[in-house]
Amino acid sequence: MVPNEAQQYMGVVRLLQHFRWTWIGLFAVDDDKGNRFLQTMVPTLFQNGICYAFIARIPKWDYVDKMIDMIIQQWEHYEILFVSKANVFFVYGEPPSFQVLNVLLFLVPFLSVNPLGKVWIVTSHWDFETVTVHKAWDTQTFHGSISFTVHSNQPLGFQTFLQMIRPSWAKGDGFIKDFWEQTFNCSLKMPTVMEKTKKTCTGEEKLDTLPGTWFEMKMTGHSYNVYNAVYAVAHALRALYDSSSKCRSLVERESLDIQNVQPWQLHHFLSSTLFNNSAGDTVRFDANGALVTDFDVTNWLMFPNGSVVRVKVGRLDPQASPNKRLTINDDRIVWHKSFNQVLPLSVCNDNCYPGYSKKKREGEKFCCYDCSPCPEGMISHQKNMDACIRCPEDQYPNKDQIQCIAKVLSYLSYEESLGFILAILALSFSLITTLVLGTFLKHKDTPIVKANNRSFTYILLSSLFLCFLCTLLFIGQPGKLVCLLRQMFFGIVFSVALSSILAKTVIVIGAFMATKPGSKLRKRMGKGLANSILLSGSLIQAGICAVWLCTSPPFPDVDMHSLNGKIILECNEGSAFMFYFVLSYLGSLAIVSFMVAFLARKLPDSFNEAKFITFSMLVFCSVWLSFVPSYLSSKGKYVVAVEIFAILSSSAGLLGFIFFPKWFIIVFRPELNNRDHLIRRKK
Repeated sequence: MVPNEAQQYMGVVRLLQHFRWTWIGLFAVDDDKGNRFLQTMVPTLFQNGICYAFIARIPKWDYVDKMIDMIIQQWEHYEILFVSKANVFFVYGEPPSFQVLNVLLFLVPFLSVNPLGKVWIVTSHWDFETVTVHKAWDTQTFHGSISFTVHSNQPLGFQTFLQMIRPSWAKGDGFIKDFWEQTFNCSLKMPTVMEKTKKTCTGEEKLDTLPGTWFEMKMTGHSYNVYNAVYAVAHALRALYDSSSKCRSLVERESLDIQNVQPWQLHHFLSSTLFNNSAGDTVRFDANGALVTDFDVTNWLMFPNGSVVRVKVGRLDPQASPNKRLTINDDRIVWHKSFNQVLPLSVCNDNCYPGYSKKKREGEKFCCYDCSPCPEGMISHQKNMDACIRCPEDQYPNKDQIQCIAKVLSYLSYEESLGFILAILALSFSLITTLVLGTFLKHKDTPIVKANNRSFTYILLSSLFLCFLCTLLFIGQPGKLVCLLRQMFFGIVFSVALSSILAKTVIVIGAFMATKPGSKLRKRMGKGLANSILLSGSLIQAGICAVWLCTSPPFPDVDMHSLNGKIILECNEGSAFMFYFVLSYLGSLAIVSFMVAFLARKLPDSFNEAKFITFSMLVFCSVWLSFVPSYLSSKGKYVVAVEIFAILSSSAGLLGFIFFPKWFIIVFRPELNNRDHLIRRKK
């Protein structure tokens, strides 16, 4: 009939986990039972993430004066109760243990310590009943305690019996008389000289007038077990009698003496006992012969007038599934007044809130820890997380590092200001180039247009027009075809422009190196050499791009890590070596053109184009030399913006320095665009 203690231990663990109490004090009676309790409970607590702040042993009950002397002598062992941060105490003990703790708490006002306001958790063996010697002592310390009590009910007629019982009923039963005298502090017989201070019992005193700590009017779990035990034995005897009756004659059956039944004969019948008692509960035993019962989670309310109220606030069902064994009604629980009816906290240190994780303290239990901020790129979204977690690749932590937010797609688009402005610039320069080309075509027979080879001028303007337009391939969400075309198109078109500039410069030099008409050098340095430079310079770049496409072509890619909170849609160049190889080839063409133009800048001519080519190549080389570090240090869409800016600025430099002076003369100073003027300047 005694409940299995192990079931209650797990119930306590579930209760502690329910309220997130991880730092508790343990009390155990100082005997073999207490030792076994600690050997079982301490590992169980650790396995479930709960630590003990201290272990206090409750001494065995003795005379009150000896108890007081012993507690005072060992006070240093009990001081931790009052200084510990643990607000929850779990007590293992039997009824005398409460009396020992009462003696300890009775001494508190005399030892200059603060009153003890804690949550006490006790098992079904506990009993808050007091004894006469300290029945007037204050029990407010235990107000709000929680206990696991054996499920009890009230049998029919029990309340009536308690109200009607009188000491005169007990003929030859000294227990009731002694109980009556101690409880009501009176004497049923004439008081002796030593008992003159005691009043005489009337025998009509009523039990329902007593405080709850002295006597409860409801049947407790212990009494309910005794009540069920008596009926279980009665049912077993009846089953034994019925079983014997089937094998005996009527005479033998009538002579069956129940008093001579041996206990071992009842074992079989007790294990199969199943009945409903007068309170409506079913009584049965499991395969091991243990009573199958639930536990009530009881909240004890202790009032100053000595009355006690038990409030059922939950249930522990050992037969239920693990996650449904304990049910608690939090709203019905009344806590000790020191907590102001707020859920008590019982932890080694404050909670680590979201955005932080627990960091173990060296040399202390795992329940004691420091709170450290989550590293960059990680979050913690719950309190007291053991470690921060990393967001998925398509998400990033918010500012407080408490949740992951979906990353925003990032690429240079026409909808944003930067992309729109660059697109407008590209179109504007394209229109300007078209205007210049149209002007040159309209005045193609004028001396300025004819001065430095018209065909190469048209090729250069057309390639610059395409250079400006190719920047539009860099704006917008990158796709497979766009990624394949944009670097190739840019590299080939720019190589055509630079090759044509080099060819124009070579023509200028050739015209002055071959001064004799009809000389072989003039023929070699003439139009044929220029065409070869243009063709070979362009084809080499086209071959490099073809190798690039065949070996490791560019492709659309996603970069989730370079910028926090953004998913960068970009074109992966496939081979960084080939990309820089293309740029290096363009750089070499520009440097050769610059050197050739620099050498020819002072040659006498009415309109020496080499001067303007020198300035344009100087701008071109400056732009692309500054492009490399800017490109490498940029991230996301700004990488694309830097390249677009380099293309536009270098192309605009070529257009402006080479063609603007000619276009200005053609449009605004036509009087200078004649043969006589050129001849006079030459002379």
